[in-house]
Formats: sequence, structure tokens, C-alpha cells
Amino acid sequence: MLVQDDLLAPEVVRDPYTYFARLRQLDPVHWNERWGGWLVTRYDDIVRAFRDPARLSSDRMAHFQQELSPHDRERLHVLIRYFSRWLVFTDPPYHTRVRMLVNKAFTPTSVERLRPRVRAIVSELQDHVAHRGHMEFIRDFAFHLPVIVISEYLGVPPQDREAVKEWSDETSRIFFIRADDPQRRERSQAGLVKLLEYFEPLIHARRRHPRDDLISALVQAEERGDLLSHDELLATCTVLLFAGHETTTNLLANGLLALLRHRDQWERLARDPSLAASATEELLRYDGPVKATFRWARVDAELGGRTVRAGDRMLLVLASANRDPERFPHPDRVDITRNPNPHVAFGHGIHVCLGAPMARLEGQEAFAALAQRFPGMRLATDELEYHPTIVSRALAELPLEW
Repeated sequence: MLVQDDLLAPEVVRDPYTYFARLRQLDPVHWNERWGGWLVTRYDDIVRAFRDPARLSSDRMAHFQQELSPHDRERLHVLIRYFSRWLVFTDPPYHTRVRMLVNKAFTPTSVERLRPRVRAIVSELQDHVAHRGHMEFIRDFAFHLPVIVISEYLGVPPQDREAVKEWSDETSRIFFIRADDPQRRERSQAGLVKLLEYFEPLIHARRRHPRDDLISALVQAEERGDLLSHDELLATCTVLLFAGHETTTNLLANGLLALLRHRDQWERLARDPSLAASATEELLRYDGPVKATFRWARVDAELGGRTVRAGDRMLLVLASANRDPERFPHPDRVDITRNPNPHVAFGHGIHVCLGAPMARLEGQEAFAALAQRFPGMRLATDELEYHPTIVSRALAELPLEW
């Protein structure tokens, strides 16, 4: 064995970059016996995989169902029914059709119109902690900004935000919590049911009385006479809410930590906030919110000189691709002026993250404002812990002082 195969070993969770760099050098398409799939770690191989949906499937729920007994498939039927309609878990032609309809509503222009409001929310969150001289960044800032933004964009009333966030967190357990949580599937379905019950009347209300929000736009989105079905609307609302806060919270926390550990870059951003856009791209590359994503081989395929058999699963390690020295000069260095910066933090190809413009907007506004408002900000401890998951890069806490 070239490297140990426990992807949840404490040293791998703490520092995935050293672990995956070794794999990238020694065995870039590596069969992980313990996980039971291929780990793909080179940039070029990962981009090639993203561009090949005909041979590499994103249909996670089809393979999930194969692992279940008939009894469990029935018991988890709500989870299967709606997760099977989440864009991220679907293949063409279904994916192509639904994505075109969602793109009609969720446009970069409509997201950019949120910038003044995002700037105001960032300012309000800073005001709440400025007098303290310290904060736990995830609880006091990174948790709130994405939830407020996606809730307002969707059309979720302010008084419902906390409940919706709690149900979304429960829904996420099947994806982000370690596999030895025995109740993760049940808790995930229970959270999803709550979200579906919440969005059901909201969608009906927007059908009768449209407003200037995303749910109304989704209800009205039409392409060549086609509309989203009711199940597709429910599934899209839940996935947008889920994806709109979880990953952005991690982007904000990981990015701020990287800036504070590279003081020259923090001070540079404080002096010149016009670097916010390139800084956000670099922080996505250096320590992005998602470590890896899944694919399944439809047919026997060659990748990186290895033969992947039909039915095999693979982990496309975005964190490794974004530190590949064959693509990025000095990849372990933070350079907020890096250009070009073709990172794959949001994926690539037909499944590139739909919410990327919103995550970028929130990162740009938050990083620039924090550097200017708190130039003396520093870590309150060097003892940091990450949640033990394979796919996300999520700090448990980020204590700060100034």
C-alpha cells in the first residue's frame, strides 16, 4: 500500500493536501480498498472526467438505491424521490432540461443585483461584534451571511430562517457527517420532509401571487413550453437552500483562515479592496469548501492510464487538482493576484455549481470588508479542528480576536 487508505484518519482530515499530493505523485488514479473506489488526484484527469458525462455518471441516488434492501428503499422513499431530482445528482437528458429551466430564474444578473444588500448584511454582522474584540467566526458571521442571503433571494420570511436552516442541516447529514453515524439517513429524510412541508404552501402562494423572488421566478420559468413540475420545484427549492449556505459558510471560514495565516496577503487586501474578486478565486483554489465529488463509470473507461470498470465509483479530488503543480505555479502559496486561476472549486463542465456567482459575491464582499474593518484581526488559537467528512472541508470553530 503506497499510502494509508483511511480517508477519515485525523491527519488526513487535518491536512488533506499533503496526503493527496503524495497520491498525485505516486498513483494519481488510485484504487482505495477501504473506501471501495478510485481516487483521482491530477488536475487534467479530473477536468477530463468532468467533461465526460456520457461515460461517467453523476447519478448518486441510483447507486445509493442499489446498496439498500427493499425494506430500506421503501422506508427512505421520500429521500430517494426528491434527491433523485436534485440537479447535482442527475445526468442528461433530465439534467439538461431542468438546468435550462432553473437557469431562466437563477441568473448571474439577478444575483449581482443582490450586491448592495449583501454589503449591508456584512456591515450589520460586523457591527454586532466590533465592540467585543473577539468572535467565533462561524457562529457569529459565516453561519449567518449565507443563510440570510439565500433565504431572502428565495423568498423565505426572516422569522422562518432559523427553522429552515436547522432542517437543512439535518438534511445534510447523509452527505457531510461521517458514515458511522447510524441514524444519518433517517435524520436526513426527516429534515427533508420538514423542508418539503415548508416549501409546499410557499410555492402554492407564489403561483397565486408572484413576488420579486426566486421561488416566483422558478414557478414562472419556461423553456419551449416546458415548466418545472411540482416535484421538481420542491426538489429545486430544497437543493438551492441546502447548497446556498453550507458550502459558503465553509468558503468564508477557510478563506479567512488562509488570509490570516498569510499576513502579507491579508494586509494587501486591506490596503486594496479592489483585489476582492481575485482574492476570492485564490481562496477557493487554496482551501475551498468542497474537497471532492463523486462519479460512477457507466462503461469500462481509461483514466490516467488505469482501467475503470463499469459500475466503479470514483472520487474526483478537487482539493488535489487545485494544488497540482502541473497546473498552478507554487500551488501551496496564497497569491491573491494569481492570474490566470482556472481552479475547479465549483466543478467543471455541465455540473459546474449553479450557485457559484452567489458564493463569489458573498466571498468578495465579506473578505474585503473584514480586512478593512479589522486589519488587526488574528487567530485566537492555533488548535483548530475540522469535521471528519470525505467531501467537505469544514472547520468546527474559528476563534478570532482583534
